[in-house]
Formats: sequence, structure tokens, C-alpha cells
Amino acid sequence: MKTVLVTGANKGIGREVSRELAKKGFHVFIGARNRGAGLKAAEEITRQGGKATFLGMDVNDNESVTRAVREFSKLVDHLDVLVNNAGIMMDGDDAILEVSDNIFRRTIETNVLGALRATRAFTPLLGQLTGGADGWSPAYCISKTALNGVTSQLAAALPKFAVNSVCPGWVRTDMGGRNATRSVEEGADTIVWLATDAPQKLTGKFLRDRKEIPW
Repeated sequence: MKTVLVTGANKGIGREVSRELAKKGFHVFIGARNRGAGLKAAEEITRQGGKATFLGMDVNDNESVTRAVREFSKLVDHLDVLVNNAGIMMDGDDAILEVSDNIFRRTIETNVLGALRATRAFTPLLGQLTGGADGWSPAYCISKTALNGVTSQLAAALPKFAVNSVCPGWVRTDMGGRNATRSVEEGADTIVWLATDAPQKLTGKFLRDRKEIPW
């Protein structure tokens, strides 16, 4: 059985990606800081006939990520797909000349360094990497631009793996809000495709709706 770890998988796009990959036969590891929400998401997949395991993990904390690798390794010996979905967009992230250092720092810490931490920690077990998103608030947008740079560097450093970033668009999640133009199913589609049917040679790309878009 193929395995996938989805970070920030307790809600939104991460939860939908987890649900769809479980339907396709993956053993899904629900990476989440919130134990209650993570367990609930895993239990929902299990009730629907899929296989899911909660994996407590805070991408902002190296020790937490290291513990997650240890716990993961006790259960399975390899990881086929890593979806770096965990990300934040904070209140007050409204204007580039007004956003505070604290908001900027915390956004970069989670959205950029968090993805790098998870990739660095799980690479010894890894078979393929996907992830990404877009945004509109300045600190959030800059963090995702930086994550594209991380993706490009990782694609060059990991030539045996597929390493890509995904722009899901403006999705109706807690972050995107109810007025967003796209469903979670639409937001999850390209990520699920990369994890299942996309050619392995497709790497170092920034994609939306299964097509390459400019960085």
C-alpha cells in the first residue's frame, strides 16, 4: 500500500486531499498540531473505508517533526508522497507597508521553513514530494513565493524525486472564506493528481489545474 503524509490535514484542502487519496488506496497519515481535529479527520476516513493514521506534528517545531518521523517509522518503512500543505495567513496581514515584523516572521516560519523542515526530516523515507498554495495578503504571498524557491532548490537537490508546488486558487476553506471562487475538491485536484497519475519526470514546476504556470 502506498503511503502519504499530508501536513495540516485536519481541515480545508489538506483534509480533502487526504480523503481523496484514501479513496485511491493510500494509507494516509494525517499530520496536524491539533490532536483532536487530527484524530477526527483520520476517523472520518476510516469510517468511509479508507486507511488513515493521525500523526501529531507541528512544522514550526524541529523536535515535533523529529518525533513525527520516529512515530511514522514505527508504523511503516517508507513514504511515497509528502504533501506540504500546512500554512497560515494571519489577521493583520493586510498591507505590505503596515504588516508587522511578527506577522511576517511567523508566516515565513510556518509556510517556508515548515515545509523545508518536513521535507528535510522525511527525505530518508521519501519517494515523491508535492505541495504548495497561493495567497493575497503580503506576508503570505511573499512566503509562498519563497516556498517556490525552496521547491526549485529541492527539485535540483533530489533528482530521483518529483518535487512540485501547487497553486490551488482561492478555495472555500477557513483561510479562504465562504466567498472564495473554488471548492476544496477543485483546490485538491492537482495535488491528488501529482500524488497518483502525474508523470514522475514532472518536477521543479509550479502548477495549477494540472498545468504549469509562471513562478
